[in-house]
Parts: sequence; C-alpha cells; structure tokens
Amino acid sequence: MRIALAGLATSHPYTDARTLARHAELVVWEPDGERLRRFTEEHPEARVAGSLGEALDGGPDGVVLTVPNPRVPEALAAVLETGAACFVNKPAAATREQLDRLDRLPIHDRVMSGSVLRFAPAFAGWAADPAGVLSVRATVRHDVGLWATGYNAWQDNPSEGGGTLVTMGVHGVELLVALLGPDVRLAGAAGAVRHYGTLRSEDTGVMALRWGSGVTGVVEVVGVSDEESYAVTVHRRGGDEHVVIEAGDDPVLGLGYARTIEAFLEMAGGGPSPVPWAETRAILGVLVSARESVPVR
Repeated sequence: MRIALAGLATSHPYTDARTLARHAELVVWEPDGERLRRFTEEHPEARVAGSLGEALDGGPDGVVLTVPNPRVPEALAAVLETGAACFVNKPAAATREQLDRLDRLPIHDRVMSGSVLRFAPAFAGWAADPAGVLSVRATVRHDVGLWATGYNAWQDNPSEGGGTLVTMGVHGVELLVALLGPDVRLAGAAGAVRHYGTLRSEDTGVMALRWGSGVTGVVEVVGVSDEESYAVTVHRRGGDEHVVIEAGDDPVLGLGYARTIEAFLEMAGGGPSPVPWAETRAILGVLVSARESVPVR
C-alpha cells in the first residue's frame, strides 16, 4: 500500500506517519523546508515529492491531507480527481468562504475528516442510548500557549484557521455529534482571552447547541490548561453518564490516533468512510457559525 502525506502543517501527520510506516510505503510533500527536514529525519525511507501533483502521481491508495485551512478546498479537489481515499485533518474548514468552497466539491464516500477522539477507546466503546437524553456537555481542555508565541500563527488567525474556538472546539462538537447525530445547529457562542494576551483569537470559549429532537448541548473550550483531557457528560432524569478521554501512558492509543489510522487504512483498502460526510458537514457548520458570532480581536 502507498500512502501520500500531503502537507505537514500541524503535528498530526508526524504522529500518523509513525503508525502508517508500519503498514505502507510513504510519500511526503511539504513546502516548508524545516517541517520536511524534521519528517525525513524520522522517516528517511519516505519518498519526497516536489509538489502536491507529484505526490499524487501514480495514484496512491490513500492521502492524508494536512495543509492550512485556506488551501484545503483546492488541495482536496486535486485528491478527489485521483479517486484515492482521503483523510483531511480537522477541521476541514474554518470560515464560511472555505466551507462554501468545500460544498462545491464532489466529495465521495471515501473521504473522512474529524477529530481522532471519536476513535479513542474510552469513547468509541461507549454506546449512550439517545432515549431520555435531556442535555449533553463536552469539555475540551487543551492549552494553546504555543500560539501565543507565534507558532503556527495561521491556526490562531480567525480568518484562516479559525482560532481556538474552531480548532479546539471541533473536538467537543465532534464528540457530541458522534453521539446524537448531525441534525444540529448553533444556538449561541462566546469567547474571551483570560490568560494569553497575545492571541489573535480566544483562549476560552463556549458554544450552545440544539438538536432537532430538542436536546440541548454545551461545548466548553478551555485553552489555558496544565493537562490535556476531554470529557463528555450525558444528562438524564435518573442521573448522568460521564466519559473522560486522556492520553494515558500511550497518547497514540489513548487519544484515538491509532484507531483513526486503522480506520483510514480500511478505507484506503476499499471500504467506505467511517465518518459520514453528513456528520462532518454538520460539525463544520456549527464551528463556522460560532466563529461568525464571536467578535474577532
């Protein structure tokens, strides 16, 4: 099997490649020399492509696409022309303009995008009965202090990567949509800077959601945190169900990276996407609406 890593814009493809290298021949393309050097030092056997087109030449079995959000629609269009299975690192869109461009693409059933957390063992094995649910809550604790130093500034830019509300908020929205389905809309959102004063976006935020069934939900984004963890609570009349996702001794396993890549490889082998695009589109719609409703600093 041959897998193309198209872009290394975030830390995710480096983590993914350690799993992929055990199963496939790797081809990598990344225009930033320092990021590419870091990758090839760890994976000297990977073939380096000089362009996205070259990485896609010959028809890879699968593509892991990780480019800055404004470049996703154009890059995904090129991947779609090959017919290869594609894993678009989340979030696939951060602004209305980006989402509109995605909506014009012929996205087929071998495209997946989303948070690895839906594949985390603590969550993936949890079958919460939707009957009798009153409300749900997801709390995302992931520090964004690196952005305050200027690292990956495009992710902190609301008009490019969406900022903390989008890039970290996707984790919480993803988990709740995985539980309750894509018939969801944003009911309100707010953000604030409580600690990292040099950010262009926010370091804390909240989103209120409402499903067509009447169930309400809340996503809390805590971007100032000494520890990384993700929690989901389902409220019922008789009490609460609660799941916490943490890295544990093996973050690749505990946070869902390993199972995500296993699911991607199954798709690259000919299967359908394990994440229906209808769910991904609903998640992106909520995030984009939240970004639009929260003032930019």
